Amino acid sequence: MIERALEKFLFASRWLLAPFYVALVISLALMLLKTMQEIVHFLPLALTLTESEVILAVLSLVDLTLTGSLIVIVIFSGYENFVSKIDESQHKDWPEWMGKIDFTGLKLKLLSSIVAISAIQLLKSFMNVKNMSDRDLMWLVIIHVVFVASGVLLAWTDKIAASAQKH
Repeated sequence: MIERALEKFLFASRWLLAPFYVALVISLALMLLKTMQEIVHFLPLALTLTESEVILAVLSLVDLTLTGSLIVIVIFSGYENFVSKIDESQHKDWPEWMGKIDFTGLKLKLLSSIVAISAIQLLKSFMNVKNMSDRDLMWLVIIHVVFVASGVLLAWTDKIAASAQKH
């Protein structure tokens, strides 16, 4: 009886994560605000910007979009994996991937998004190389390589674990 009550209590504690997902929704709204700010900043200058400046502006928008998409993936996958399933029959435009990403898939998507965001930051730095020190560029490259290596190692260990479970 005590064990069952403890298990019910522990199981119910998963709802403590719900406010974290609400906070992520709020951060997504902040990302939208930042995106609108970027557009308002660059739109009036569109005809006077150089090609490199346009590319940097677009890369900033791509970076914000990838980060926003990452937040959505974490919100839905995390909520469904750790809190509660969402009834997709209530949503006619329910994306197919939602509800199908397990914790391993979530980790891989998260890390691959981080690698993509890091690559965009690195590309932005290379586009602005005249204003960057060699030291700063070196650290950006090192950080990106660490993210890439981490992603490869994570995928490799998950593959090993999955093949071990099949045997």
